[in-house]
Amino acid sequence: KDLSYQYLPGPDIACDGPHPKRGSYADVLLEERLRSALVALNPDIPAEALEDAFRKVTRPDSPSLIVNNRQFHKMLTEGVDVEYHNEEGRIVGDKVWLVDFTHPESDDWLVVNQFTVIEGQQNRRPDLVVFVNGLPLAVIELKNPADENATIKAAYKQFQTYKMDIASLFSYNEMLVISDGTKARVGTITSGWEWFLPWRTSDGVTVNQKETPELEVLLNGIFEKSHFLDLVRHFILFEVDGSKITKKMAAYHQYHAVNAAVAATVKATSPEGDKRVGVVWHTQGAGKSLTMVFYAGKIILHSLMENPTLVLLTDRNDLDQQLFDNFALAQDLLRQEPEQAESREHLRR
Repeated sequence: KDLSYQYLPGPDIACDGPHPKRGSYADVLLEERLRSALVALNPDIPAEALEDAFRKVTRPDSPSLIVNNRQFHKMLTEGVDVEYHNEEGRIVGDKVWLVDFTHPESDDWLVVNQFTVIEGQQNRRPDLVVFVNGLPLAVIELKNPADENATIKAAYKQFQTYKMDIASLFSYNEMLVISDGTKARVGTITSGWEWFLPWRTSDGVTVNQKETPELEVLLNGIFEKSHFLDLVRHFILFEVDGSKITKKMAAYHQYHAVNAAVAATVKATSPEGDKRVGVVWHTQGAGKSLTMVFYAGKIILHSLMENPTLVLLTDRNDLDQQLFDNFALAQDLLRQEPEQAESREHLRR
């Protein structure tokens, strides 16, 4: 509520609740909110094309959860491809946007407490589900700090059960949060226990002091609306290695370092800039290669950078191979706007 989200108890919007918004407990999307957002965010797209986009979003076509999740993430961050007849009768291609990344206040933000989902014979009730324009983009599982058996590790194990029993909810998931009210960790649907990590700063300047609950810092640092959309669009990637797909999200130091570096790059390369950006200093094991991938992914989309060329320099062959592997695995993130597509192969090289 402090972050200006609308809050509703799950029973209030259930199909048998006082203000039903779901057709059944199997519905994991809030269809009314999604349809309203499609119309509001895409005023120039005909109704039949919006309906086509709605069908593509709401009907995953793979038996694999991670494949469906990757396909949805692409639609969320790059728009849904549609075709329709224009006024001249010609078929044209266009994009339908599911969220407004530039103006978060234009989106519909809702958090639902105790969101019951029934899938087949399984009945599960995640603690908190965060919806943006009716899309369940984040799930938060909370444990009671007064119960010594109710740890954040137990919350992590609960998510593993949810992914098997109510997989449809997680086709749309961007991040998972586990907490006992004090400690808090964030990860993705493919993250192992060791990769659920704390978020230690709300503003990227001051590191959390121990007297502040980790959950408070994480909520303010991640779920502030502009931060959340920035993370979703620029700081989540899928590493594809054959049939194995791994979803990764930037850690707090990577997120804030990249945004500082992007801002410094834009300033340094402006007509008034001195062409010197600065240095990001990493300790061993801090994820240097992924930081470079996130930086590259965001800088090539920046309108003021005008489709830049990136040159990577290393002083050892093993580092060269490491960087090549990381960039090759994460190529989904290295995307260009449509008018930049012809330069894609040049940028990859």
